[in-house]
Order: sequence, then C-alpha cells, then structure tokens
Amino acid sequence: MSLADRPAPPSRRRPRRPWVLRAMMALFLGGAIAVIWISNIWLTERFTETTRNRAEVRLAIYSGSVLSEIRRHQVVPLLLSRDPSLIRSLEANDYTQTSQYLISYVEDIGAASILLLDREGRVVAATDRARIAERRNEDPFFVEATRSSNTVFTSNEPETGRFDFTFSRQIENGDGLLGVILVEIDLARLVDRWRGASEAVFLANSQGEIILSTESRWRGRTEAEAMALRAPPSAIQRALEGAGDWAFGDPAPDFFGSATIRLESRIPFRGWRIVSYTAYTSVRERVNGVLALEIMGFALLLAGAFYVLSRRARLQTAVLARESAELRRLNGRLQREIAERQRVQRTLEEAELSLQQSQKLAALGEMSAAVSHELNQPLAAMKTYLAGARLLLQRRRTEEAASSFQRIDDLIERMGAITRQLKSYARKGGDALEPVDMRDALKGAITMMEPQLRTDTVHITQNLPPKPAMVMADRLRLEQVIINLLRNALDAMGGAEEKEIDLIIVEGDEVVLTVRDSGPGIDDLEALFEPFYTTKKPGEGVGLGLAISSGIVKDLGGRLTARNGEGSGAVFEIRLPALNSASDRSAAE
Repeated sequence: MSLADRPAPPSRRRPRRPWVLRAMMALFLGGAIAVIWISNIWLTERFTETTRNRAEVRLAIYSGSVLSEIRRHQVVPLLLSRDPSLIRSLEANDYTQTSQYLISYVEDIGAASILLLDREGRVVAATDRARIAERRNEDPFFVEATRSSNTVFTSNEPETGRFDFTFSRQIENGDGLLGVILVEIDLARLVDRWRGASEAVFLANSQGEIILSTESRWRGRTEAEAMALRAPPSAIQRALEGAGDWAFGDPAPDFFGSATIRLESRIPFRGWRIVSYTAYTSVRERVNGVLALEIMGFALLLAGAFYVLSRRARLQTAVLARESAELRRLNGRLQREIAERQRVQRTLEEAELSLQQSQKLAALGEMSAAVSHELNQPLAAMKTYLAGARLLLQRRRTEEAASSFQRIDDLIERMGAITRQLKSYARKGGDALEPVDMRDALKGAITMMEPQLRTDTVHITQNLPPKPAMVMADRLRLEQVIINLLRNALDAMGGAEEKEIDLIIVEGDEVVLTVRDSGPGIDDLEALFEPFYTTKKPGEGVGLGLAISSGIVKDLGGRLTARNGEGSGAVFEIRLPALNSASDRSAAE
C-alpha cells in the first residue's frame, strides 16, 4: 500500500485558546527574561568590582613581599664580605669552623644557603656541607662578582627547572681578591604562601620569562606559552585541589563573562612584574544565587499558569488515545510494506546478478563470429602442415616432419587458450576475493577482445609498471569490467578512420587502470552510471553495462570514475586498493 492510499488520521479538534491568554503568557515570559538579564548584568558588574579590588590588594601584598625578601637579602653579602672571620679564613686557608659559622648566620637571615668560594672559584665553606669542594668558577655569579666591586644579583635556571636567585660579592683585602661570598634567596617560600588562593600567580623578569609561579609547568616560559600550555582556570583548580580547598567550585563557569580576571603589577627591581589570574567563579556563584531566587519566583507563577492549562490538556487525552490506536494500526501496515520492499530489493539484487551474466553471454554472442574466424585460421594452417608432414614422412625426412608437428602443436595451444578464455568468461564469478595482478587481468581482457580489436583495426598503447600491481579482487568479474570498458570504447569511436585506445596502470596507495579512447567524449557525466542510461541507438544496448560495472568495482572496495579527456575522447578509471607489502598478501591468502 502506497502512502497516498493510506487513510488520513482523524482530525483532532483543538480547543480554541483565547488570544488574551497567549498574549499574557508572552508578556510574562518576556518580562521574566528581561528582569533576569538586567539583574545579571547589574549584579555581575557590582560583584566583579568587589572581586577585582580584593585581587588588587592581594597582588600588592604579593609584590611587597617579593620586594621585601629581595631587599632583606641584598645587604647580607656586603656585611659578610667585611666579616673579619671570613677574611681570616680565606687568608689563612683554614675553613674548619667556617661552615658552622655560616650555618649560624643562615638561620637568622632566612636565606636558602650561603657559600664561601676562594679566588679559584672552589667552594670552601657552605651551609650545605655536601656542596663543599664544588668548582663554580664558570658560574655567572662568580664571574660577575670578581669583575665588580658591588653586590651582584644573578638568576639562572639549572637542570632542575627551578630558578636560583643569588646575591654575590667579592671579598678582598689590601693585597687583592680573596674570594666570593654567595647568598641564595629562597623565593619559592613565597609561592607556597600564594598556593590555595582563588588565583594563579606568576613572577616574570624583564624579558617576560616566568621565574616563579604557582603553576610549576609555567616556569621558564613566556605568558603566551604558559596560557597555551595550561589555561588559568585549570591552573587555579589544580592549585586549589593541591591545597585541599574543595569549596571554591568550578573554576570556569563562563556564564555571562570571562572565566578569570587578569591583574598586573610592576616590581621596582630589574623590571620584574607580577601577574595574577583571579577566578571568576566566586562572582558567578553569588550572581547565580540571586538569579536562582528570581527564577524560582517566576517558576512558581508559571507553574500556577500551567496548572490552569493542564486542565484543558486532560480534555484532549481521549482524542490522543484514539489517534494512538490509529497510528499503531498504520505502523503495522508500514512494517508489512517495509518487509515487502526488502523482499523486492533482494529480488532486484538477484536480477542484477542475472543481468551481469546475461551481459557476458551477450558479449560472447557478439564475439562468436570473430572467434570462429580466429579458429578457422589455425585449422586451415594445421591441415596444410599435416599434408606437408605426410609427404615428408613418405620421403623419410623425419626431422622436417617433426618441425611441422611442432607447429601444429603450437596452433593447438593457441586454440586452447582462446577456448579457455571463452569458458572462464562465460562462468559466473565467485564471492571470494584473491590477490590479482591488474596486468594479468588486463591481458586476459585484451585476449578476449583481440578478434574484435583486430577486426576494427584499433591501435592500442599500453603503459604498464614493470612489477606486479596487486589488488584484492575476483579476476573474472574484474576482467568483465575491463571488457565492458573496451567494448564501450570501440562503440564510442564508431566509424572513425583512426581508432586509438590508451591503457595505463599506475600503482600507489591505489592501483589505477585508465582506459582512454579517441572518441567524441561523454555528454552527460552525471547520469552516466545510472541504470538504463545509454547513448546507443534502440536495439544496440539497454544502458546497464556501466551501472553493473560500477557496482562490481564498488563490491571490490574501489570505485569507477569517468571524465572527458583534455583533447577529445572519454577517460574511465578503475581505482582499487593496492596490496603493497608481502605481509598483506600473505594475510589475504
């Protein structure tokens, strides 16, 4: 049963709703949306300003703590460079008590470590005794301290990825340079204080390189590189999880605004600057709380309106029940129709296979006259050779007679090849695929078409690769497609005086067989592969050859394409996936 024959579902009688009610509902929803929108904008601006002010205060505190830590350690090398105990140790080359002396200082100063180096750059005393005897004469702090009479600040990034910040100063007496005192600053303690706050903070030097950060993966990178590596909301969430603060919530709500607020402050020391990304979540939570109350109030009013409308909906339940029964009945009919269409589809597939075989048999019929002519020539030659061999045997010229018999055997082999090709072409192809050399398939198709090609005087040019071009295919069905393309080429060239066919095989990720003729070309490329489309005269073809050939190539995992050549003629290409490696071929076998 077609769609046009199906009975139309019973018309549902819709109760008329007053236009006043609809207008009121529209006004109510519009007013609610406007109130929520304006409230969101106003509250967001107000709470954002508060959050920004607090972030600026915290950033000022962070900046002051960094500057205070640096200035507190900046004077230490000057004092230690004038310490008589250290000067005497360097003059006398006696450091038995020097390390303990420095350890007593480091606890009061709060420095990370203190090193004493001689004029050769060797560590002779240190708060960390494991570093004694290290050679540091090539380090920047030592080289710059020996060249300057003032306190030198250096920062470098060792292999650990953590920046070292040091103040160094040379120690000298009246005779010249005695050594260098080095004080390492532990600025990482400040980063530990920043962790757990609702922001991601980093300290950058004058070149824009991040030297301290609450996010360890940012160190050593520029701000742009750090943002590409880990966005500020992700860094804030990571810092909060590390501090165990789970009350902060989602760091990237992105409801009506940005996820973070960026603030920057300059530190009056070597062009340093400190940058913070404050999470926007606290603002959004407060705004969303107020908006939730407004939405709840509007929802209660809307629920009352829907309750009134629901009473009207109950009146439609009976009508919907009747319509559901009718839809179920129509659904049953539709399922039966689908089953019938599927059965017809299977029948059509079987008919298509039969048409393929019929097309092959029709081609055999067309070639029978040429093949019989091809067989008559060897038979006539065999008769001549037999008569000659009989005379030679009578004259006892056995060697020459044996040569005649050998020629007869060659003619028999040629006739057998022709009949084998006809027999294989007439047989139906199987479903199993196997490795096939495209060159062999082309050779077999040309052998089948050789009588007709010779009769029509066609000049064939072949450009084949030197090595096998292997594909997974059914050789009989592949030869059928090639023969069909050759027949179409012959038909297209018609009564032309010069008939040329170019056959090219190219191997890459795909094996491409190109068939190019010298005919007039193709008029309608879009409808070329549609069933029953043909340019031949009535009685010469039904227009199924290319449609069937395209289906065969598609079943083999490839595609059949057509286009017009640059000069003239049509170009058909068979594209099949290539079997490149020996492992693929063995797996296929």
